[in-house]
Amino acid sequence: MHFGLTFVRIPHAVIEDKQILEAMAKAGVHFGVPRSRRHPSTKSFVFGTKNDIEIIDLEKTFESLKKAQEFVTELGRLGKKILMVGNKSEAREIIKVAAERSGQPYVNLRWIGGTLTNFDQIRKRIDRLATLKEEGKTGGLEKYTKRERGHLSHEVKNLERFFSGIVNMVALPDAMIVVDSSKEEIAVVEAHKLHIPVIALCNSDCDIRLVEYPIVGNDKSAPGIKLIIEELMKAYSRSA
Repeated sequence: MHFGLTFVRIPHAVIEDKQILEAMAKAGVHFGVPRSRRHPSTKSFVFGTKNDIEIIDLEKTFESLKKAQEFVTELGRLGKKILMVGNKSEAREIIKVAAERSGQPYVNLRWIGGTLTNFDQIRKRIDRLATLKEEGKTGGLEKYTKRERGHLSHEVKNLERFFSGIVNMVALPDAMIVVDSSKEEIAVVEAHKLHIPVIALCNSDCDIRLVEYPIVGNDKSAPGIKLIIEELMKAYSRSA
C-alpha cells in the first residue's frame, strides 16, 4: 500500500545534472580570482564575493558546459578533430590523458607561436621528427659521425618535447579546447584569426570575448579541470 502517496520518477538526465553540479562544487569550480583582477567580460558569471574572492555562479557555468557539450557532440558525430591545449601544471596530464584516450591532438607543454597560423612550417618540423625517428629505427643515422648523431639525438628530444602531441595532426583542427584562455592567449588569438571555434575553461580574470564557448570556472583546480574536460570528452565519444 502507498497510503495515497504519489511516487514520481525523476528523469535520469535531471539526476545526472544535479550530480555534475554537486561535483563542480566539491571540485571548487566556483572559486574565482580576487575581485580586483576580474575581467569585465565575466561579470555576469559572478554570483558574489567572499573574503575578496569572487564566487562564480555554478548554474551559469553548468549552462555554459551544456552548450559546449552540444557543440562537441556534433563534432564527434561528424568525426571532427579537436586540438586540446593546457600547458599549466594543473592541466598537463589531464589534457594528455583525455586527448590520447579520444584520439585528439594536444599541446600540454608550451604553445609554439604559429602552430595554427603558420601550420605549414610547423608541419615541416613534425615531418623532420618523423624522418629522424625512422632513420634511427632503420640505421639511417649510422652515416653520421658520433658527434653529429649526438646533435641529431638532441634535436629529436626537443622536437618530441614540443610536437609529440600533434604528430598526427595533418591539417588544421576543427575546434580547440583550452584550459585558461588567459594563459593560452596566443593560441586563442590564432584560432580566432582562422575562425576555429574555441571552447575554454576560463576563470573570472579571463577575457572571454574571443571564446565561442566560454565555461567560466576555476581553471587552477586540477579536480575542476579534470571534471570539465571529462564531461566535454564524454559528449564527444557518445556520438563518435
